[in-house]
Amino acid sequence: MISYLQIEKLTKSFGDLVLFEEITFGIAQGQKIGLIAKNGSGKTTLLNIIAGKEGYDSGNVVFRNDLRVGYLEQMPHYPEELTVLQACFYSQNETVRLIAEYEEAMAGGDHSNLEDILMRMDNQKAWDYEQKAKQILGQLKIHNFDQKIKTLSGGQLKRVALANVLITEPELIILDEPTNHLDLEMTEWLEGYLSRANISILMVTHDRFFLDRVCNEIIEIDQRQVFQYKGNYSYYLEKRQERIEAFNTETERANNLLRKELDWMRRQPQARATKAKYRIDAFYELEKKAKQQRDTGNVSLDVKASYIGSKIFEAEQVSKRFGDLKIVEDFNYVFARYEKMGIVGNNGTGKSTFIKMLMGEVAPDSGHFDIGETVRFGYYSQDGLQFDEQMKVIDVVQSIAEFVDLGDGKKMSVSQFLNYFLFTPDKQHNYVYKLSGGEKRRLYLCTVLMRNPNFLVLDEPTNDLDIVTLNVLEEYLRNFKGCLIVVSHDRYFMDKVVDHLMVFRGNADIKDFPGNYSQYRDWKEVQEQLEREAENARQTKLEPADKKALRPEKESRKKMSFKEKKEFEVLETEIPALEAEKSALEEAMSSGTLTNDELLVKSARIAEVIDEIDEKTMRWLELSELL
Repeated sequence: MISYLQIEKLTKSFGDLVLFEEITFGIAQGQKIGLIAKNGSGKTTLLNIIAGKEGYDSGNVVFRNDLRVGYLEQMPHYPEELTVLQACFYSQNETVRLIAEYEEAMAGGDHSNLEDILMRMDNQKAWDYEQKAKQILGQLKIHNFDQKIKTLSGGQLKRVALANVLITEPELIILDEPTNHLDLEMTEWLEGYLSRANISILMVTHDRFFLDRVCNEIIEIDQRQVFQYKGNYSYYLEKRQERIEAFNTETERANNLLRKELDWMRRQPQARATKAKYRIDAFYELEKKAKQQRDTGNVSLDVKASYIGSKIFEAEQVSKRFGDLKIVEDFNYVFARYEKMGIVGNNGTGKSTFIKMLMGEVAPDSGHFDIGETVRFGYYSQDGLQFDEQMKVIDVVQSIAEFVDLGDGKKMSVSQFLNYFLFTPDKQHNYVYKLSGGEKRRLYLCTVLMRNPNFLVLDEPTNDLDIVTLNVLEEYLRNFKGCLIVVSHDRYFMDKVVDHLMVFRGNADIKDFPGNYSQYRDWKEVQEQLEREAENARQTKLEPADKKALRPEKESRKKMSFKEKKEFEVLETEIPALEAEKSALEEAMSSGTLTNDELLVKSARIAEVIDEIDEKTMRWLELSELL
């Protein structure tokens, strides 16, 4: 097992706030690790320390010599005057710089030194590298190479930064929320890419589908310490619950012992000096242990929704376009009482624009939204996170209301409400500028929900929220006695909270699907398969002359030789066997029963198997053309 990175007794604090204390763990070749913690526990700080962008109090961070490391920051930065192409190839890798030089020469039309560039690319075998880079850029929908970095949105910049990291082909890749600002198609591509790639990974993500399918190990920061789980996210959930239950049992046992010891300490106080010192010391240690409380991070969002009538909103002949890009066209829809709708689609198809039209922030070109009189919106928007950084957390919430209505005459103070949102009393009196990005998002969510809305409109609510908060938000939304529209790329989240989907497919093509996201993906795959079969059937019904006109190159090819026939037969046996081995390896790696060494061996083997499948499948396709 080759060690790539070793963290030894690492401690980091900000003043009195200790994020983690003397934590130790390592990353070896082939390990794909997900890092989990509540917001404010130091996930991003730890990644920045490892990447050398932030200092630490004590401990050691040791890399293997000459290790290629790539780091995708949560908020990436590049020189503003760089073009998108220059940023994508912004690297010290010599091959990457050479490809960037070639691309700039081709894009700019200056071919004076093209011959020299081509010769150097041949010598460095850079052509395969370039093809892979272009595939990555295409999958991330990066096409305008001349656009300046300073003109990009946050989402566009994140995709450029992700492309830059992947193109450099690091041996260890560190990712901070890689799926933020990616649409579902890009997320699924990245999921497959990282699963197949023979690289080591340390990543922070709130996307639980992504985490479950990419990672083979989970590290959790909890109570300033790290806990390691040799399995994927599903395995982690099971084992974490066992750990918490064991902790609670131990704490309860300590409490029982404490009661007996307390009785002993109180007896004959005048004889305290004669009591055994070791037993007195043991009492205070036991008292400290018994006072420990297992903070499960539960957030109570049991807030009353105000009354909502039968009329919610009606969209009547709504149309909107930006130049040649159509968002909606003659769109009609009647939203039902207590309906919970999810909106999905690729970036640029108009999801957020549709929400902004409903909220009155953007006017439609024609048509209108007729909204019921009893509707009280609670709107969580992507760009709505605006606080006075010099205000205290509790003052931000108190500026909205002095208490929260829980219904049935019950009220909750602002401090209690914030505590439910994991803002401890000392955190409540901190200034906003001291909060992490995820904590600010949680505070924003708090300000939306405490107004007692009866219609929640949530635009990408999962970005930057920790998994603990997401779990409870999902529970709240399932029980919410009101209406809901949520725009999200988080497949796990959508599966749990919505009744049906409005799928934006681009160019005003909108489909209402009666089910959650997983059901939609299954349906879509079936439809695509049916379309392929229909196209194949149509081709087979063509007259021979028409077939020849469509595929003249195939008719002119030579027939398969005896040797090629034998090779073709062998491939038809080998490929299913490799697929079966791949499935067995995936099942074993997900079981959580393997040792670390066994996991590394199987990780290396599955990468080899995938490469063999790809190679043999391509050869099978070549030979099948000769049939």
